[in-house]
Amino acid sequence: MGSNIPTSTLRSTDRTIPLLGYGTAEYPFGASIETMKESILHAIELGYRHFDSASLYQSEVPLGEAISDALRLGLIKSRDELFITSKLWCSDGHKDLVLPALQKTLENLQLEYLDLYLIHWPVSSKPGEYVLPVKEKDLLPMDFRWVHEQGVSVLVKSFNKERIKQNLDIFDWKLSQEDLKRISQIPQQRAYVAAEFVSEKGPYKSVVEFWDGEI
Repeated sequence: MGSNIPTSTLRSTDRTIPLLGYGTAEYPFGASIETMKESILHAIELGYRHFDSASLYQSEVPLGEAISDALRLGLIKSRDELFITSKLWCSDGHKDLVLPALQKTLENLQLEYLDLYLIHWPVSSKPGEYVLPVKEKDLLPMDFRWVHEQGVSVLVKSFNKERIKQNLDIFDWKLSQEDLKRISQIPQQRAYVAAEFVSEKGPYKSVVEFWDGEI
């Protein structure tokens, strides 16, 4: 695997996941598809092997094209060197739409399989629209058996070539015990509280309820 990025073994399989990945979200979604493809290809060249995408981001097609180019250019020998994640959007969060959504994602990525497929947000919406925020009248409860896992894989995102490199150079140093202690005392909060998914008429009535009180 490229660079010196550490990995962790997923509990449910013997597959390993790089603990630093490359995020592909930008807003407005799909605003700079060509720049995104070029940046992803540059990230592969630097040594990134874990890539996070989503149907909402409109990043699956440029990621798939970058992977195809990386194979053609010899930057990677096979798709198996990569760990590819994508996500199910709320409007596809219905039992009869999950499989078609996954198949569309694979088609966009030009891949035969994903390494990880996530539920983007734990709520459904009326089928048809890939938008954020979701319209309040379209929010629906999702039918889903939660499994809480331990362990963290960090996703970083930048289309600036220097920042892409800087985000990769984090494995040759460690925080001191004193630093760790001080960091642990910093009050934690969500950078994005997902207020758009909260409604008196929806499945979640408050932000606290949405996050199971962990906010």
